[in-house]
Amino acid sequence: MNRTTLSLIAGATALAAVTGFASLNAPAASGDNTAKAATQQPVERTSLLCPQPSTSEIAKTSYTSYTPVTQGAADSGKAELQAAAVESADSTSGKKAGKKTVKPALKPAEPGKPATGDGSGAEPPALVGTAEGKFAPGWTVQETTAVAAGTGRGLLGTNCTAPDTEFWFPGVSTATGRTDYVHLTNPDDSAAVVDVEMYGKDGTLKSTVGEGITVQPHASEPILLSTLASGQQTDLTVHVTVRSGRVGAAVQALDDKIGGDWLAASTDPAGSLVMPGIPKDATAVRLVAFAPGDQDADLKVRLASPSGLITPAGNETLHVKAGMTAAVDLGDVTRGEAGSLVLTSTGTSAPVVAALQVVRGKGSKQEMAFIPATSPVGARATVADNSSKGTTLALSAPGQSAQVKVTASAGSEGGTAATKTYTIKGGTTQDVDALVPAGLKGTYALTVEPVSGGPVYASRTLASAQEGVPGFTIQTLPDDRGTVAVPEADQDLSVLLKK
Repeated sequence: MNRTTLSLIAGATALAAVTGFASLNAPAASGDNTAKAATQQPVERTSLLCPQPSTSEIAKTSYTSYTPVTQGAADSGKAELQAAAVESADSTSGKKAGKKTVKPALKPAEPGKPATGDGSGAEPPALVGTAEGKFAPGWTVQETTAVAAGTGRGLLGTNCTAPDTEFWFPGVSTATGRTDYVHLTNPDDSAAVVDVEMYGKDGTLKSTVGEGITVQPHASEPILLSTLASGQQTDLTVHVTVRSGRVGAAVQALDDKIGGDWLAASTDPAGSLVMPGIPKDATAVRLVAFAPGDQDADLKVRLASPSGLITPAGNETLHVKAGMTAAVDLGDVTRGEAGSLVLTSTGTSAPVVAALQVVRGKGSKQEMAFIPATSPVGARATVADNSSKGTTLALSAPGQSAQVKVTASAGSEGGTAATKTYTIKGGTTQDVDALVPAGLKGTYALTVEPVSGGPVYASRTLASAQEGVPGFTIQTLPDDRGTVAVPEADQDLSVLLKK
């Protein structure tokens, strides 16, 4: 084959790789050499990884899976979550043992209806999931754990993540009373090699322990962050990079006094960031930011409130030194109203990553959660495991006004889907009354789709009291990556193969 043919094949392969598990189907050839603009097509395969939920004997964990009905998706397919299992050599025969055969923890029956599974029990494992065909576009899985007492007690939730090669986690800590783990899960048949770096207020925490960590095939490794460097620091940023292979990564933060939750990765470093959906009754909000480049970052700090963008008194700006983590206490910045934090660079375009630690309650009845900087909703975003009570959907349009369509799915055990359109004024955040399916039984999913206007950022707060403590968890709603751009080429590749 000549260079032109190889370039075309390489381009198609690269496109499929960039979209994770998106499959590229070549359109029918017509004989001419014109290339049409790319079209959005439903993805055909998706992978999600769920970290080990808890080692507490009193923890109760549930999983909720949901795939929105997507126009143009395949007519058939399947999806399932299975326990991560290590492939190992058989010590007696010397033959390689296969992956352990276990019953799926969760296996959805159809798109448009949530499926639930129970992850409770003694030391439940991490899960590796794959969806194909009609189940792949926008597949979302929520892991929710309730812990009644002990370190990290409260409500812990996370969206199971797609495998990747780089993650940023501003907001971790190795301070007294805090126990943070970064969970690394490998979905593939070969081992992954991972580096974990930490950055504090004075820069890199020197350590070789976090270099070259091996994560075995179909396995998960929880790494206690305090073992990677000496000393205790309240505000740290963790950078996970993969030398070979892919992993899913999430941080579990457990506190002796204010509960625990999962910290999802921040969106990619950027000059402007949004952290949507600070609860209106938040009693303490802490902003943690990190500048990964070689330039300092000067950030304007604003709150998108229900009435517009406002500047928190005394915290108008934040200076972040290059390679260092900066933090600031914003107190009860929302003052009883819905809000989203908006960071924009001033003077320089140095990129940053950021996250918020949010606390509700007072005294001995406090609980914490995290809001990492996130990307806009995009074409569509979905969050699973909603209930008729305790669910709050926050929508923010920090720039132009926007109109969005929100759909509440059918319930996992019954109910009829419902849809409503909302208008969000520019520069504001609104806590909307979470739509509930008629005749709801079980749990349901919420899907957000922009209709018109500027970018929209969203998050969902799930609240449930745990032994009198206001337990809650917050999940952001970035684009669900249900479609992939596929170029339409009418060129007959067989002509090139003959050259």
